[in-house]
Amino acid sequence: MINTTPVRVNTITELHRMLNLPSPLHPLISIVDYSKVEAPAGVSAVFDFYSISLKRGANKLSYGQQVYDFDEGVLYFMAPNQVLAAEENTVDERSGWILFLHPDFLWGTSLAKTIRQYEFFNYSVKEALFLSEREEGIINGIVKNIEQEFEINIDKFSQDVVVVQLEVMLTYSKRFYERQFITRKVTNHQILNRLEELLESYFSREDLLSKGLPTVQYIAETLHISNKYLGSLLKQLTGQTTQQHIQNKLVEKAKQKLSTTNLTVSEIAYQLGFEHSQSFNKLFKIKTNLSPLEFRKSFN
Repeated sequence: MINTTPVRVNTITELHRMLNLPSPLHPLISIVDYSKVEAPAGVSAVFDFYSISLKRGANKLSYGQQVYDFDEGVLYFMAPNQVLAAEENTVDERSGWILFLHPDFLWGTSLAKTIRQYEFFNYSVKEALFLSEREEGIINGIVKNIEQEFEINIDKFSQDVVVVQLEVMLTYSKRFYERQFITRKVTNHQILNRLEELLESYFSREDLLSKGLPTVQYIAETLHISNKYLGSLLKQLTGQTTQQHIQNKLVEKAKQKLSTTNLTVSEIAYQLGFEHSQSFNKLFKIKTNLSPLEFRKSFN
């Protein structure tokens, strides 16, 4: 059972003590051997620092509504203030590494301003990056360079060297995520189909007004994926945002009612979840370049 009250971990040194690991060579950045990490089961924690990890031989991993149990490297990204829940490990052979990076290490560097622009830091752990053997070798090589920098010599150049390596790693990760979107087209189109079915069902309900228009948060939670992942996926597949998809389905329903019923514009707006018909009129005009009445007249 997971403790519902997360433990906050402020420093990397504090985390090393919790995991019974030797003190880090640098207080603001650390790379640990995943096979030696024995996190206490049933505990959830919130870190005040970034975490990037590559794991092999982990337990089955849930990704969206699917479960993966193959042996490719799995790359996870976590930003400060995200909750990590540790479950009991049941896998005998594990390998990989975890890189912990405190935001203070990035002070005065370009990466301090850009690191949160990498969307995968906002992804849930269910949306990990699965690497091919070649891709894993590239990432492992970069991590080895960072590790050697601290093992050999820490001087005034170390921060610059490490930041450059981190930027290269994040850029490669962005490329690999793009590849994952492409190679998982079937799965992604299944999500798109489920989105269309969800919106169709939602806009067919009689209690639409009491529930209001569907939100992006509601759509993502119903599909069991994060807002960021859903937005990125839809951009890749359709070039549109989740909000645009919601609006398109709304206008599609409005067109059906305008062309096949005698309901007034106000009544249609009400049925589609709008408290004020003016808001409905404005959205319809933006989407179609016609007012609802002009659209209806085109059928007469």
